[in-house]
Amino acid sequence: MNPTRKRRLLLILALLAASGVAAALVALALRENITYLYTPSQVFAGEAADQAVFRLGGMVAKDSLKREDGTLKVQFGVTDGDAVMTAYYEGILPDLFRENQAVIATGRREGDVFIATQVLAKHDEQYMPREVAEAMGKAHDKHKVDDKAADGAPADGAKPGAY
Repeated sequence: MNPTRKRRLLLILALLAASGVAAALVALALRENITYLYTPSQVFAGEAADQAVFRLGGMVAKDSLKREDGTLKVQFGVTDGDAVMTAYYEGILPDLFRENQAVIATGRREGDVFIATQVLAKHDEQYMPREVAEAMGKAHDKHKVDDKAADGAPADGAKPGAY
């Protein structure tokens, strides 16, 4: 083989190896910083068991918001319509945070409770990935149906006594 071709071949192989190592390092860095979104039902089903930090998404459960007097500590329930997970947070909540509104909390699970380090209140789907918006929409719809059923109204929107 010609010495010039041999040098070019070695240079190309070295560049390919360096590119592969760089791509692997970037993939590892991104993998460690990804936080997945789970609903309370998914968390209780064990889908988030191997995640140290993840996002819990759903609706703030009705009548679940409790504040500790004189502190910034808050306790609230996050529901997806099927399950409710109790969440604890210490800090200032977003202005749009309230019961029966969508919420995404970042944190970790400790037993059957969620310790949040960040709380986001949803206000518009345009700032969310499609999958998250769909999951939150389903939770919101289930919550509306549950509220109507609790009020004695038919879940399908029909008037009482109508056939």
